[in-house]
Amino acid sequence: MELLFSRPVVLLLVILAAVIMKGLYVLREYERAVIFRFGRLASGILGANGPGVIIILPFIDKLVRVSLRTVTMDVPPQDVITKDNVSVKVNAVIYFRVVDAQKAIVDVEDYYYATSMIAQTTLRSVLGQSHLDDLLAKRDEINADLQRIIDQATEPWGIKVTAVEVKNVDLPQEMQRAIARQAEAERERRSKVIHAEGEFQASQRLSDAAEVLSRNPAALQLRYIETIMSVAGDKSSTILFPVPIDLISSFLRLAETKQPAAQSHESPPEQSA
Repeated sequence: MELLFSRPVVLLLVILAAVIMKGLYVLREYERAVIFRFGRLASGILGANGPGVIIILPFIDKLVRVSLRTVTMDVPPQDVITKDNVSVKVNAVIYFRVVDAQKAIVDVEDYYYATSMIAQTTLRSVLGQSHLDDLLAKRDEINADLQRIIDQATEPWGIKVTAVEVKNVDLPQEMQRAIARQAEAERERRSKVIHAEGEFQASQRLSDAAEVLSRNPAALQLRYIETIMSVAGDKSSTILFPVPIDLISSFLRLAETKQPAAQSHESPPEQSA
């Protein structure tokens, strides 16, 4: 017993336990390991690269952890000259994740920095081929083009770009004033068009009403009387209405017929010889 638990044996066991602990790694569900053994790609002693327990050979193997979670990267503001020669400052946000841990470590030195650089250059290139109106109005199409181009560029690195969103478009002050004047002119044009359409429709309705009233004079007289009654309800003022001749024409004709009859009954008195 004394031999088994002598100081050299205990020291050896402690060193062995420390070596084993140094080669023991626990990877989370979203992590993968890239193992290099004498500079070459290798697998853990248990034959897996995660998740779970990974055992490597201490001082021989080197383990690099790679996260597979989606990364949100803020693309710094970029000075862009649009196709119609307008200088704007644009920034964006990009969402990507690692789908192949070995490619992300072996094929590119720093996949995060490389993705940031390709996103910046692609942002300037794509927006430089667009007009300012398209940049402001067709944001979804531009985002889709950016996502497709950046994803194709990062695919050899084991990177999958899931979305790209243009966040802010900063315009110069003079361009903001020009857009404000353009918007004001557009609103004024729409107002005039709507007013003109209303006048046109009103004139059509008045023309139809006049045609109906012209075919039926009695309707015109009734309308005139209704207007007089509606205005007469206000007793605070005196209003004079010219009476259309159509309203009294029947009375005039009746008076004309009675006047010759009256004259025929009245004969001058005879003078005596």
